[in-house]
Amino acid sequence: MFMGQYYHNIDIKGRLIIPSKFREELGHQFIITRGLDQCLFGYSLEEWILIEDKLKTLPLTKKDARAFTRFFFSGASECELDKQGRINIPMQLTSYAKLERECVILGVSNRIEIWSKSQWEDYFTESADTFAELAENMVDFDF
Repeated sequence: MFMGQYYHNIDIKGRLIIPSKFREELGHQFIITRGLDQCLFGYSLEEWILIEDKLKTLPLTKKDARAFTRFFFSGASECELDKQGRINIPMQLTSYAKLERECVILGVSNRIEIWSKSQWEDYFTESADTFAELAENMVDFDF
């Protein structure tokens, strides 16, 4: 399981250090793709296969299903950790997530998320105010 929040800088070549706590779970090679809320999602190869299997069950006849799978899979890229624990993020993904320098890497259960620091701060500020309300509105969510 992934959890926690880490800050790292992306360099001019699009390389970003993946926190050491996440590397073992992700494996030497893993998948990153466009996520929701203008961040990137990162999945281990094993988790990616599970997600792919779920998305294959979406009906091809549904416009939203086709659009989502196109968006999700067309942005997918296999990453490989270098000796310093960095990955090279493709330009189309850095553009999508507005990654310029300061990044935040989050552990979110079965995936990591990569955010622009400013995007994350904006999202966190907006969401923090409604955290209790979100929890209350979720079905069968109990601590």
